[in-house]
Amino acid sequence: MSEALFDLSEEYQAMLDQGIRLSGEDMFFFLEGRLRLLESRVRSRGPVRRILDFGCGLGYATRRLREVFPEAEVTGADTSESALRSARERNGAPGVRFRTVGDLESEAGGYDLCYVNGVFHHIAPEERPSALTLIHRLLRPGGTLALFENNPWNPGARMVMARIPFDRDARMLSPLETAALMKRAEFDVVRTDSLFFFPRPLKGLRFTEPYLSWTRLGAQYAVLGART
Repeated sequence: MSEALFDLSEEYQAMLDQGIRLSGEDMFFFLEGRLRLLESRVRSRGPVRRILDFGCGLGYATRRLREVFPEAEVTGADTSESALRSARERNGAPGVRFRTVGDLESEAGGYDLCYVNGVFHHIAPEERPSALTLIHRLLRPGGTLALFENNPWNPGARMVMARIPFDRDARMLSPLETAALMKRAEFDVVRTDSLFFFPRPLKGLRFTEPYLSWTRLGAQYAVLGART
């Protein structure tokens, strides 16, 4: 597991922007869209006091999770020590901490919510079950996993990933594959949402996106699961 997640460098944000500029938006547009969806889906599932940002990279989502859920303690975890150093410098804040994935073993059952974005396409397929088993162990019974991934069924998502150097060799997962993996890891799959359908030139159509979620054709999707 220690080598499964992508080892980020200082050039990460520039490389990411190189790809997603095709959409006319930046990384924060997509981050905010994911977090709006996340908040709307988990608020009714019970209190959220401890959150794990699994594969946190430079920690931007970690810090925003704390702002969206101000009553929660948020832990960003990654296998890359260089990414964690940058995360502490850029996104350290009260109620936020950063740890290596290996340091989480002692926290079994300690989290109410695990947020994962764009991580599993960088994990070798044969190692994905063990990553989900670890997340399952870290969540409390009834805890929620929100797993966001780029959608291979969306041509725009494929085009963006082809422009990002660290994504070119990634193995994308379909919504069906992700749901099946989560079920095998003993998660109850609650729902799947699709998001980000229209680039900026077509932003006038974005009001329709909530009605298109069921199509599984957005640039990203989220599978929500509950730990049994």
